[in-house]
Formats: sequence, C-alpha cells, structure tokens
Amino acid sequence: MNNSGTQNSLTDAQLLELAELIKLWGKELGFQQLGITDTDLGGHEHLLNNWLEKGFHGSMDYMARHGTRRSRPAELVPGTVRVISVRMDYLTADARPANELLEEPETALVSRYALGRDYHKVLRNRLQKLASRITREIGTFGYRVFVDSAPVLEKALAEKAGLGWIGKHSNLLNMREGSWFFLGEVYTDLPLPLDTPSENHCGDCVRCIKACPTGAIVGPYQVDARKCISYLTIEFKGSIPLELRPLMGNRIFGCDDCQLVCPWNRFAQMTEENDFLPRNGLDSETLVKLFSWSEAEFLERTEGSPIRRTGYTGWLRNIAVALGNIDLDSAADPQAVTAALTQRKTHESERVREHVQWALDRHSQG
Repeated sequence: MNNSGTQNSLTDAQLLELAELIKLWGKELGFQQLGITDTDLGGHEHLLNNWLEKGFHGSMDYMARHGTRRSRPAELVPGTVRVISVRMDYLTADARPANELLEEPETALVSRYALGRDYHKVLRNRLQKLASRITREIGTFGYRVFVDSAPVLEKALAEKAGLGWIGKHSNLLNMREGSWFFLGEVYTDLPLPLDTPSENHCGDCVRCIKACPTGAIVGPYQVDARKCISYLTIEFKGSIPLELRPLMGNRIFGCDDCQLVCPWNRFAQMTEENDFLPRNGLDSETLVKLFSWSEAEFLERTEGSPIRRTGYTGWLRNIAVALGNIDLDSAADPQAVTAALTQRKTHESERVREHVQWALDRHSQG
C-alpha cells in the first residue's frame, strides 16, 4: 500500500463527508450496500483457529498457510486502518428455481452464484472504479481491493461493517435482503468513521442445520467443510467419500440448501446485473448432456465462469455421482443414463473412472 499522507490532512468532518460520498458512489456502481469497519478481528481470529484445529478446513491448506494475516488486515496490507466492505445481489429471476431442480434428479443443479459470469471479475472491476473515484476526490491514498482471492475474513469484516450477521450456516444474512449476495473489500489507510456492527437475528431457528443434506453444519455457526457439498464439488480434488455420494443428489457444483430454507431469504432481492444471468443453459440442462461435454467444450462453455475452479475431471466426477443417484425406475430415459456412464468407463482420469464405476454399480444393484 502506498501511503501518501492524504489521510493525515483530512479533518474529521471531511472524513465523514467522504464516507457518505463513498457510500453514494458504491450504490451508483451497483453495490446494494457499503459499510466501513476497523481491523480488530480478535474474536473471529479465535473462532478461525478453533475451526482449523478441528480440521474442518479439510484439504484447504491455504486457510492455515497465511497465519494471522487472514484475521489481521494490517499484516496482509501494512498501513491498513479501515476496511470498506460491500455486497452485491446475485440471485436472478431468469434462472429456474433451485427448489424445482431438486425435484428433477436428471437435471443438473448448479449453485445459484455460479450460473453467470465469474463474480470475482465483476466485483473487482467495480471496487477498482470506486477506489479511482476516491482518488479523483482526495488525491492518492493507500488501498488494495479484494474479492475472495486473498486471506481475508470477508464475512467477519462485513458483519462489523453493518452489512449483516453471520448466520448459523456461516453465510452472511441481511434482514432486508437475505443472503444471496457477494462480498468484496477495499483495505485502506483512510481513518474513515466506522459503521455500527450488525446484530444477530437467527434466534432459535435451526432450519439450515436440519436442511443440510450431508450434516455438514455440525452445530450452530460450525461447518465441517469435509462434509459440505460445496467443498466436495469445488475445492476437494480427491475421491468423494462413499457415504456422502448418495446424499449429493443432482448437485454438481456447490449447494444452496441452507439458503433455500432460511426464512430471511423471503426478503431476497433479484439482481439487475446482466453478468449474473444464466449462461449455457446451466440452470436447466440435463446431467447426461453436461456429461457429454469434451474438455474443449467444458473450457469454452465455462470461460469467465467460477465453474472453471473445479476443473474438467472434477466436473465429470461430480456429474458421475449425480448420474449414479438417479432412480432408473422413474427416469425418463434410463438407457441414456447408463450409456453415458459406460462411455466414460475408460476415461484417462482414474478419479473419473472410479466414480463412474461406482455409479454403474449402484444401477446394476438396482
């Protein structure tokens, strides 16, 4: 971070006015809300360490690799005294409802956030524009922009900035707009006035805990990633545990079940961002069709999409499990299911072959 001394020349009144302008500019750039917080995350650091000690991060070694830089912003970006936290809605009315897809085992279910353009690029560009607007107003100042791409406790920061509270499923919740939104941050050396942290409004509700297909929410505010379908289908690169495969249903990239049942999401707002509209029919495509994609097709159709993160073999692995979960007795075209799996029996990836064979064995055992 380049420290220009600008922050030292601004009076409290000027900083207050600047904070209000930043919120106005944020709205103009398409963010639904913007808040400002300090860098004290001591309580959350303790929770993070406990989570890591329990091994709940699974194979995500990067969660521990950065040490305290994740929970101490000034260690990640020296000079940071404030964090500007933003959120942007992503739920689109153009996509087929996830609840409908859960009732259609032969149709692929992709997490709502991944249906459109990669949110990293969308938010990062907007945050950079916000920083540039601040520069035009006050001159050079120290900052760095982050969107889920560095050791940042984004939900903890958003909670402190007043954007919502961390629910029992570990997602951020907002009383007026639910949880279907992305988060981003600007670390800065500007000593802007702080916003009031959000209060928790989960109460006695445990719907998200009961709804988790694999029991990954092992307790209020505790998620064991090793059981989480989002982790298994995106971050995890190995063989999906046998006992969890039947519980995954047709979810091939991520899982939204805990959000689908949350009462606060009755207030969720639909996005107006064209970038988040469904691409390549991923809100309604059949598993058999997606399983037929070649690697070239996968790369072409997922260009600029967060789905790229799972990789082609991960994509095939996930779909093989979903195909194995179809009840052939009630399937519209059972032969198409077994034919698709059989065609991949000799795939060059051992990981794909193993999951394909598992699926075929399930169907042969009927």
